[in-house]
Amino acid sequence: MKRIISLFCLLLALLAGASECRADAVLPQSRAQISLSFAPLVKQVAPTVVNIYTQRLVRQRVSPLFDDPFFRQFFGDTAPGGVTRERMEKSLGSGVIVRPDGLIITSRHVIADAEQIRVVLSDRREFDAKIVLSDEHVDLAILRIESKGETFPFLELKDSDEAQVGDLVLAIGNPFGVGQTVTMGIISALTHKSVGSSDLGYFIQTDAAINPGNSGGALVTMDGKLTGINAAIYSRDGGNMGIGFAVPSNMARLLINAVTQGKEHVTHPWIGIEGQEVTQDIALSLGMTQPTGFLVKSLHPASPAVKAGLKSGDVIISVNGREVEDPEAFHYRITSMTIGSTAEIGIVRQGQKSVLHVDMIAPPEYPPRKETLVAGRNPVSGAKIANLSPAVAEEIGAVDTAHGVVVTQVKENTLAARIGLQRGDIILAVNGEKIANVDDAIAALRQTPNSWRLTLRRDGNEVTVMFGG
Repeated sequence: MKRIISLFCLLLALLAGASECRADAVLPQSRAQISLSFAPLVKQVAPTVVNIYTQRLVRQRVSPLFDDPFFRQFFGDTAPGGVTRERMEKSLGSGVIVRPDGLIITSRHVIADAEQIRVVLSDRREFDAKIVLSDEHVDLAILRIESKGETFPFLELKDSDEAQVGDLVLAIGNPFGVGQTVTMGIISALTHKSVGSSDLGYFIQTDAAINPGNSGGALVTMDGKLTGINAAIYSRDGGNMGIGFAVPSNMARLLINAVTQGKEHVTHPWIGIEGQEVTQDIALSLGMTQPTGFLVKSLHPASPAVKAGLKSGDVIISVNGREVEDPEAFHYRITSMTIGSTAEIGIVRQGQKSVLHVDMIAPPEYPPRKETLVAGRNPVSGAKIANLSPAVAEEIGAVDTAHGVVVTQVKENTLAARIGLQRGDIILAVNGEKIANVDDAIAALRQTPNSWRLTLRRDGNEVTVMFGG
């Protein structure tokens, strides 16, 4: 019998690519061990994962200018002229029930602009749902099932900071609209990069198969808790390639707590720091033993870190005892905190380590916005503009370190609407004159030139557009 076991062990080792059988390897000793399965775990958590179906009416303007690549790149579907066509767009995704009263966490892009939301439970029952809270910055949203006091199964959140590379996880969702599906894998990385429509820059990466329709679904640990919300995939053809990303559950917890406290939106702490990753060359120049951390390049005058004593040239290496490997990790740690709390920020300055205590504050309105409705015969007429401050940037989704003048609203059937100006456009120059604030913009737009040359920044791209006088 021992000989048979030894031969069987050797066969398993060869199949696994090893040259010999491990001394501590143990064969299954019973039918129960041979039949080990994830089925009990799936049975426990699957009823908490829902399928989400949405509908929205899309109005699309059809214009001859769409044939021009330049105008399509800048104006998208808002080119001037043409006719408007309407169509009903349907989409699907997944969500996770996180409270017995039917509160659901999902990806924001799953329900963005939805006019009707339908939730289907694992037992095939269907309910209408409404959006309770939405956070564009982290691509998460909270829904509530519209029911008459019914109690639903829910999934408990796990501290996502406990996640480690190599942990087994299950991904549950509705890929390709085929119904609820479960896949298994491991946490393959704690990645720091921009993924999908989120500004977060910090994700749990997994090789569990995640496909279109899984967005908003659950990434579950082996103890049956929610460690992440499946958000996006890396793919060349739209299918799974073994690289999926999930928003950490600690970020979802912020939104859930906000709803519990009766808030209609989440305002993340603002710190007003610009910096860069510490490269090998930078680490050597600073006398550091390894390239890690976030090198501070500049601080906004209103930054709470200035009051705490942070300076340009400091390297941030930790937040609340958690290591900071790069800028994305730093911003995630700050974003996952609450306003009014205090962060313990570990730094290296001239080779010496120290800890600073920085208050977490809401984005300040500095400088004052001075919102103004532009009138007259100019390409911005009919738009509201404002000085760009961290508070305004938070409202419109702009980069909080940007400055200048931003479009906050565009009224319909105005010159600004007809040329395709959009909320969030930053006005850089008018007829070659640089625009630093609202007063500069109003003065430049009061002129009466034969033609207009407007320089804007949209989605990080700078474009100059010419208009007749």
